Amino acid sequence: MKKIFITILLISILAACAPAETITPTLVPSLTPPAPTVTSTPMPDALWVSPAVPANLLELAQTWDIPRTDDASLATQKLDIADSGALWIYALVAPFATVTDDVTDQDLLSLWSASSSGPLAGRGLLMAESTLEAFTALWGEPASGAVKIVSSDELIDTAWTESAWAIIPFEDIQPKWKVLSVNGQSPLHKNFDANVYPLKLNFGLSSSLFELPESNRDESKLATVVLTGVTALVRATAATMELKGVTYPGSLIKDWLVEADVAHISNEVPFDAACPTPNASYTNLLLCSDPKYLELFLDVGTDIVELTGDHFADRGVNAMLDTLAMYKQNNLPYYGGGANAEEARKPVLMEVNGNKIAFMGCNGKLKYAKATDLIPGAANCDYDIFVEQIKELKAQGYMVIFTFQHEECYFAGPCYTHVEGFHKVADAGATVVSGSQAHYPHIMEFRGDSFIHYGLGNLFFDQMTYTLPDGKVIDGTRREFLDRHVFYDGRYLGMEFLTAMLEDYSRPRPMTETERSAFLSEYFNLSGWLELSPTPIPLPTATLTPIALP
Repeated sequence: MKKIFITILLISILAACAPAETITPTLVPSLTPPAPTVTSTPMPDALWVSPAVPANLLELAQTWDIPRTDDASLATQKLDIADSGALWIYALVAPFATVTDDVTDQDLLSLWSASSSGPLAGRGLLMAESTLEAFTALWGEPASGAVKIVSSDELIDTAWTESAWAIIPFEDIQPKWKVLSVNGQSPLHKNFDANVYPLKLNFGLSSSLFELPESNRDESKLATVVLTGVTALVRATAATMELKGVTYPGSLIKDWLVEADVAHISNEVPFDAACPTPNASYTNLLLCSDPKYLELFLDVGTDIVELTGDHFADRGVNAMLDTLAMYKQNNLPYYGGGANAEEARKPVLMEVNGNKIAFMGCNGKLKYAKATDLIPGAANCDYDIFVEQIKELKAQGYMVIFTFQHEECYFAGPCYTHVEGFHKVADAGATVVSGSQAHYPHIMEFRGDSFIHYGLGNLFFDQMTYTLPDGKVIDGTRREFLDRHVFYDGRYLGMEFLTAMLEDYSRPRPMTETERSAFLSEYFNLSGWLELSPTPIPLPTATLTPIALP
């Protein structure tokens, strides 16, 4: 073993002493050092809002947690007109005392270009600066002088002063505006079709960092209430119903009532199973209706019945109680009358598409049977009580509709003690104050935040004419208002007039365009809002059913 170790050691020593192998060096190419990486400073988040953005959308943007910049080039987020996004609906509006109802988009474009022809030639068009920016993007620059910029809070006063029209966002609609249809479409209507409506734009964000509303108009928040005038299914009206069918009186205006979320009927008389066969020449003023006539109310979609009428007590206690029972059995709430004074004063409360609406009413005449603690009848106008009720309901978020039966007069009114009573409930905070008593249509007014219409005229009735004490025969009793009130998201937007002409001693029909123009012109003038322009007098409608009236 020792020899082996010595041998291995000698070999190792010899190997270490051997000459080293010559190694050719490998040439490594010289590399250019890489350029230093440029580190950019990230742009801080910033939002730019287009001047076309409407005020309500701008207010929303101001709640977002992001700085604002006025320089679009420095913005990481932009809120601007877009192909999609929040759909913003605008309205063409005019002072409430405007006869025109509908225009075309071509009419508007002619107005935009200051054309000297067309139905709107020479008319001023007002709008806020943001609206002008929006529609300039849509239609191009307006012609010189075609548009006047007015701040949003001054628009309506300026429009009334200058008899000008305006384009405003849907959310800026208020009662003193009349909303005109464009191409037959109005954002106040339930059948509104945004796809064919020209006054709209989309606003979008360049990213999904913040959430935008789907639209500024949500139909699920819209509620309509149609108020009507005098209904009394008696005398010639009842005789015509017997001849032509119970639902005949409502056949031509049924859609107006059925389409409303709340359709109101003011029925003056009780239903009585012992009611005599109707007689057109009946002169006794103790009135009643056959219970089968209730079918008319159900057919036109009645949702609430007013019982402030003069003749509710004509057939005595039992007939009144039977009538109340009929309404209850048919799920028809009633107000302004009841089984006793407390029930007669009790409001009917509704919540319609999120809008809290209260109905109240009373009979302001000095005579006729009123409800007492023990006897049914119409509610007496105890203003101290009603004023407190209105204030309490308003504090609870209700918009109060208050209706009257009151003294009757056969002119445009208001008459007798109307003004004092109507003003009391308006000043207490009622949103709408309406006269159901008038057999003759009356004027209207704005008082504070309230809209007052002193009388709507007849609805289903036989008063084709009326003979005045001096022997003069008038036919103004044929003309009728049906008032469509519009509420949105807990706010009163305003009112539209539906106008009808009574025919055949029973049946209202929609007015012709000529009849409506003359009617509205006359009543806007009588209300102190509009100078009366000459309007063709409509020809009388033929009477269909030959019935002699008292």
